Amino acid sequence: MTSMKAVRIHDYGGPDVLRYEDAPRPKAGPGEVLIRVYATTVNPFDCAARAGYLTSFFKYSFPLIMGTDVSGVIEEVGEGVTDFSPGDDVFARTGVFRDGANAEYAVAFVSEVAKKPHSLDHIHSAALPHVTLTAWQALYELANLSAGQTVLIHAAAGGVGHIAVQLAKLRGAKVIGTATDHLDFINDLGVDKAINYATTAFEDTVKDVDVVLDLVGGETQQRSWKVLKSGGILISTVQQPSEETAVTHGVRQAFIVSAPPVAQTLTEVAGLVDAGKLIPTVSVILPLQEIQKAHEMIEGRHTKGKLVLKVVN
Repeated sequence: MTSMKAVRIHDYGGPDVLRYEDAPRPKAGPGEVLIRVYATTVNPFDCAARAGYLTSFFKYSFPLIMGTDVSGVIEEVGEGVTDFSPGDDVFARTGVFRDGANAEYAVAFVSEVAKKPHSLDHIHSAALPHVTLTAWQALYELANLSAGQTVLIHAAAGGVGHIAVQLAKLRGAKVIGTATDHLDFINDLGVDKAINYATTAFEDTVKDVDVVLDLVGGETQQRSWKVLKSGGILISTVQQPSEETAVTHGVRQAFIVSAPPVAQTLTEVAGLVDAGKLIPTVSVILPLQEIQKAHEMIEGRHTKGKLVLKVVN
């Protein structure tokens, strides 16, 4: 087989530039594996990349296959690969810097791949990599979150948010979450305080937090500075926080674009999942052919947990 079905873009634009079409089937190079994709996803990162908002960070060439998450089965291994064999069930974060996983087959560096959780099917395993790595880097690596600290997570019911709540609770932190439609959901996740940001100004009821995880941007980010305690940190995944504003408030700031090689973290994540300590929520499952609808739903910003695209029935 020399071809496959894939979702590609030939230029930046709206969801209409996404084409479900024939594409060359890739091959695993040295230090790479070829994965038969069973499930993949759409993240806000993918929507931003498709729209051309990330051109100052990533130099893509066209046609480009979208998608950063994959769960599937190793089809072939490249030269020098000893950790995986054909037939292994794996999950991975790939496609951040090059062609991704919205396709029947995807290539990933070994440094991006881990054995998938034994307790999950491919649909739920695909929901984990990108959002979990983002939340992990924000809370565990940049914020160095510890027991007894308080974190405010905006959009706590979304893809990154619902994982971040669970990771923060695992560290013994107090968690305040904002949401609109899914307050019951974030309460079930274990937040200590749930705020409906459509009806309540969070800055009127929240103060002296150690960490703000901003998954919204805009005025939500601007209003978040005042709730941080001195020396706290505001971390955003959607908009570079102002260094000048951070200094003015006596706090720190950070912006996440992409995590470094992630196999070790994904292996730890799989262990947490299999121990029942981390549970991904999948609220929408669509066939890969409905990729345009998936992007529109993600850009609507009201999905609960994750949206997953099914590739193999």
